[in-house]
Amino acid sequence: MQPTITDISGIGPSAAKVLTEHGFKTPASLANASIAEITAVPGFSDTRATTVKKAASALLSGSDAADSGSPEEAVSVEKQQATGSKKKDKKKGKKKDKKKDKKKDKKKDKKKKDKKKDKKKGKKKK
Repeated sequence: MQPTITDISGIGPSAAKVLTEHGFKTPASLANASIAEITAVPGFSDTRATTVKKAASALLSGSDAADSGSPEEAVSVEKQQATGSKKKDKKKGKKKDKKKDKKKDKKKDKKKKDKKKDKKKGKKKK
């Protein structure tokens, strides 16, 4: 039986779908592609493209795909996939925090101004 693209270490169903949409339908197509061609696919950095290309080649050569890279590399690819959206979320969170801080600062400034006005009014009444 021919190996499928999801048989490649580091390629799950969602990555397989994206790769297929970009013309990579078999492990051979990934093994024969250049790193630049693979990095053109959303979600594939140079590191991930290199790891996937090695894993595809290993799968086709009959060696164990896990031998194509160290376990640390496999973990780093997974972390890279997971952290991509986390970085975006952090940026959004920082923007929201800045907006909140600005609002708080405005409220503090307004309170200070109001206190000054109250003090002036209090002095004038006496």
